[in-house]
Amino acid sequence: MLRIIAHAALLGSALALGACGFADSRAPVPEFMRMKEAEQPPPEAPPDVKRVVREQIEFVFLSTSYPREVHVATPHREVRGPGWTACVRAQLTSAAGSPLGPQTYIVTISGGKVVDRRRAEADDICGSESYEPI
Repeated sequence: MLRIIAHAALLGSALALGACGFADSRAPVPEFMRMKEAEQPPPEAPPDVKRVVREQIEFVFLSTSYPREVHVATPHREVRGPGWTACVRAQLTSAAGSPLGPQTYIVTISGGKVVDRRRAEADDICGSESYEPI
């Protein structure tokens, strides 16, 4: 019985000491015991929005909407990620063939590719942006 208790105590103390090796970078332990912080990748350079949108127009607009007079704004750093966002405006046609007028989308660009797009809303900055044709 005493042997079982001794083994349990030894196992418990080994587990407790083993957990000390996993202190995070801000733990109050000596430097050599802390985990190293992951290095942040360098910030991505601003993308050439005109080229990216021109090459990936089918991802931004449906081909059946026949986008015309496509204009883009200057890119801004993505608030919630490492990429960039830019406003894109174009004259579009509905599925029924009637003109929809100018429609504005916000595209997210990462690594030189459009990774997301959504329709711009009233509280977005797209209304105050200056646009250039692609």
